[in-house]
Amino acid sequence: MQLTQETPDLSAYLAADDVIDHHHPLVRETAARIAAQAEDSYAYARAAYEFVRDAIPHSADSGDLRVTWRASDVLEQRTGICHAKAHALAALLRAEDIPTALCYQRLAYDAGTGYCVHGLVAVRFRGAWHRQDPRGNKPGIDAQFSLDGERLAFVADVESSEMDYPVLFDVPHPVVLRALKDAPDRPYLWEHLPDTL
Repeated sequence: MQLTQETPDLSAYLAADDVIDHHHPLVRETAARIAAQAEDSYAYARAAYEFVRDAIPHSADSGDLRVTWRASDVLEQRTGICHAKAHALAALLRAEDIPTALCYQRLAYDAGTGYCVHGLVAVRFRGAWHRQDPRGNKPGIDAQFSLDGERLAFVADVESSEMDYPVLFDVPHPVVLRALKDAPDRPYLWEHLPDTL
């Protein structure tokens, strides 16, 4: 699949905003702590990915009912669904000047009776974009940081109308962000997550 930047200017994928708030002190402190143990930007990117994947539980896996969407809140509250965790990872990577995009998949859920939009990131290394999925591993899911072939949590099954969206966004897709912001809790969010972009 050919990944395509929505915004041609690469600097947009380093920017901070209200969601990917890498100017926030907690994001900066977390980035500095991870960077202190990393020998280069690749090692930092892997460590930041593993931190978000492993140290911040996916709220559906942990049973946490809270909904987070801002990167600093994800880090502070240590919870989030895939989209929130992608926002946190994007903030940590951008804090260390690693271009990071938000990207999406359309996946089946509820035993194949419905669909939802799943969030992940893409990092730019070696002159190319590489998708990474920090949602968190559990039995049946083994996502890994990789620049040599994707190791995502889910592989879209096109025969089941699942799909990978090829567009790389510099900010969260507005439909996804609206669903996160409007949700008072995760059960409500589960009923209102978009099923397509």
